[in-house]
Amino acid sequence: MALSWNEIKDRAIAFSKEWKDDFNEDAEGKTFMDELFNVFGIQRRRFANFESTVIKRDGKLGFIDLLWKGVVLIEMKSRGKNLDAAYTQATNYFAGLTDEELPKYVLVCDFQNFRLYDLDENTHEDLS
Repeated sequence: MALSWNEIKDRAIAFSKEWKDDFNEDAEGKTFMDELFNVFGIQRRRFANFESTVIKRDGKLGFIDLLWKGVVLIEMKSRGKNLDAAYTQATNYFAGLTDEELPKYVLVCDFQNFRLYDLDENTHEDLS
């Protein structure tokens, strides 16, 4: 069942209020992402996986915070961490993905600030 824009807006407001004080990626990152997907009526487990392992550009093992193959890669950070560095980390994972797995979007987030990169359009938006 598709959600109306009003329902998505109401869910987004409730989500932002619930998460306004959280900040720790290790403690709350996965729950945060599950509930973010829920804002849009999406059950994350149906489409995306946590901690996908890949060989990074430098040849070392990496763990993608969240990957919805072909759609979005999410890199979470604790509040106040550098989102530019998070984006670099996210793109270093691309070397370990197949062409079909490469995302159209990269979302980096520190619980308070969101930055969405559209890789096809080579643009990004700060969604804080």
